[in-house]
Amino acid sequence: MNHLRRRQLVALATGALLTAGITLAAPASAVVRPTPLVVNARWGGHCTYDRIVIDLRGHVPGVAVTRVPRLVQDGSGKPVPLAGKYFLQISLHPAAAHNRAGDSTYRGPKLVKIYLPQLKGLAMTGDFEGYVTFGAAFHSKPSFTSFKLHGPERFVLDVAHRNVCR
Repeated sequence: MNHLRRRQLVALATGALLTAGITLAAPASAVVRPTPLVVNARWGGHCTYDRIVIDLRGHVPGVAVTRVPRLVQDGSGKPVPLAGKYFLQISLHPAAAHNRAGDSTYRGPKLVKIYLPQLKGLAMTGDFEGYVTFGAAFHSKPSFTSFKLHGPERFVLDVAHRNVCR
């Protein structure tokens, strides 16, 4: 075998081994999951808590629940017309409430007054750049817990109140 042919074979073999090594060395976290889609929001009253449930298609993303002084629409900053003295903002990221064609996947309410012991209103306040946000209104300072449930995928926020079933 001539010298030039040997160099070509060595270069091809080295390239193949490097490609295989890079493929094998890629961490499992490098697998990109599709952005979860928010499809609904619902609520319910129970004896000692009011519950907000956000339904998703895909996995449940990271969620931040924050106390805010008022509710505003993402992007525009316009006030959200929900009566209350206390407010929680629920931010899901990464998430979307629309598909790749730009069509809404969210079928829940955009703004609704609620007459539960603690929860007084819920609004979808944004679907922008990988964040979907909701705002919840209360007449008294909310004490809450949150968790994720699977099969189907959903985020749950429970807001405590005095027992109304006694």
